[in-house]
Amino acid sequence: MDLMNTPQELPSFEDFLPDLHQFILDLVEDYNAGNIKSWDALEQKVKAFFSSEMMDQIDSIVPHWRKMASYEDGVTLIHVMCVSMGLYRMPEFLAMPAHQQGLMKWVILFHDLEKELPDGKRDYAHAFRSTAGAAHTLPKLGFPTTAEYDRLIDRWCELTRSAVTLPKNSSELIQDNQKLPQIVGGIERMFGQDTPATLILKTILFHLAIGGNDWPSPSPLTEEEIKRYFDSDLVSLSLVMNLGDNDGWNMFATANWEHGRMDTLNVFEQVERLISESFQT
Repeated sequence: MDLMNTPQELPSFEDFLPDLHQFILDLVEDYNAGNIKSWDALEQKVKAFFSSEMMDQIDSIVPHWRKMASYEDGVTLIHVMCVSMGLYRMPEFLAMPAHQQGLMKWVILFHDLEKELPDGKRDYAHAFRSTAGAAHTLPKLGFPTTAEYDRLIDRWCELTRSAVTLPKNSSELIQDNQKLPQIVGGIERMFGQDTPATLILKTILFHLAIGGNDWPSPSPLTEEEIKRYFDSDLVSLSLVMNLGDNDGWNMFATANWEHGRMDTLNVFEQVERLISESFQT
């Protein structure tokens, strides 16, 4: 299939996961009505919804979901639901065209899918692994692939999952950005350039790569790497992803939420300036 010249219909998050979609809408309604005022209140609703049967249902569509939810008493699951709530309320998301809104729903679903929290430690390499997991699953949801997909996917996933490095004076692995040319190149060879799947995967891949001043990235992209890998569409999606992550941790801490939102907007204003300059040269 010539994915570069073939318009692609975006598989619908709502069609594949209608119960989850309605649950997020209900959470937003409850939050707006003042019925969810704390992380603990959200946690109660999330744990009530995600019965064993619901976990099985979602895990059958999004493999690794149950494992993701198993760490630290479900903290990542609750965070992802909080990000989803923030997304559905976010002005930047609501201003997006319907097609980009559809992309973002998949991005949020997958962005922390393979985050692991052994012994309470932070996981600074989960964006690459979550991208690999999404690349395995998206074709099963109806996202088209190129003729090279079957030949490349296993070897590419192995490369992407193993792309970590240990910084000096640190005991925690981070993502190895030196592997990005092969990782990004593999995405484009398997899914095409600028296709819905490619945009989803790149947004997941880079969601830890541009941090704010308060939460700097452990493996930040250089200015040249930003110019190389980002265009205006990916900037828009990544901005909403990072704003959503801020919602996911700070929704119930107003001062922190406001500060984190402004920090993220300022950082992405600089990214947009870099991208604009790269197109002018």
